[in-house]
Amino acid sequence: MNIALMAHDRKKELMVQFCIAYCGILAGHSLCATNTTGRLVSEATGLPITLYLSGNQGGDQQIGARIAYNELDLVLYFCDPSITDSGNSVNDIARLCDQYNVPFASNVATAEVLIQGLKRGDLDWRDIVNPKH
Repeated sequence: MNIALMAHDRKKELMVQFCIAYCGILAGHSLCATNTTGRLVSEATGLPITLYLSGNQGGDQQIGARIAYNELDLVLYFCDPSITDSGNSVNDIARLCDQYNVPFASNVATAEVLIQGLKRGDLDWRDIVNPKH
């Protein structure tokens, strides 16, 4: 599975801790992330991560394009609920995930459910519905 990792500044440490906790599961998948989030996670876990631009410099759009091209199977975007900017990319990413049936978690509780489902094989339907060549 191809998994994207994203996090607002105040949630980056939570993303790092999450990835440390689930490193064993994540290691079996291809990871990509916006630059700072991916770098922090990779340094803490040793996981190989494809890095895109920083979120506010186009990384959000790069990940959005991968969703639209059906190249991602799961998106974990830890959001800071105190950010109320209407131009917030979370809404754009969530909308794309809804449009292309990509599981999406905006908080650690939902991310844990999805990661456990990934471990059990609950998301294997992505390989059937959207085969990768």
